[in-house]
Amino acid sequence: MAGDVITLITADHRRVEALLSRLGAERGERRATVAELHALLTAHARAEEDRVYPGIDAHHGLEEHKEAEILLDALRRAEAGSAEFEETLELLAGTVVRHIRDEETTMLPLLARTAGDKRLKRLGAAFAERRQQVLRALAAAGDGQVTRADLYERARRADLPGRSRMTKPELEAALDQAAQ
Repeated sequence: MAGDVITLITADHRRVEALLSRLGAERGERRATVAELHALLTAHARAEEDRVYPGIDAHHGLEEHKEAEILLDALRRAEAGSAEFEETLELLAGTVVRHIRDEETTMLPLLARTAGDKRLKRLGAAFAERRQQVLRALAAAGDGQVTRADLYERARRADLPGRSRMTKPELEAALDQAAQ
């Protein structure tokens, strides 16, 4: 069973921060990182909006999700490395980091105080299920989900040794390291 909703949300936050850091440092293939960020943020936002926010007062979070969605679309359209890309990335990172900080200092502690362990686990299961539904839909549409096969193909082109035995996270790390 999935963990509690607070653990799942904060784990996504850490992954988003890592992706933003990778983009800011210009490590790895930026288009692939943008695609992965898009998929993760879209699935995360939909899961929060559909499964977590209805039970709490989180109107501000909805506004921040919409702002991030607009910036993500602009980032996807911009040419990696262009001034437009860099400016949009900076705006997106600021918006997302503020949202994460707000959630982790206000909403999630309130949820932890007011919901029991059983409710947090139920919300976690609902959040995880909805998040996966959105990720599957994006992958089926070919919209944003970077697969292990995509990463393996990049590793093959880069002639990375041991690639056939690597997991998706190991391929990501090896490609990042090779790009440095």
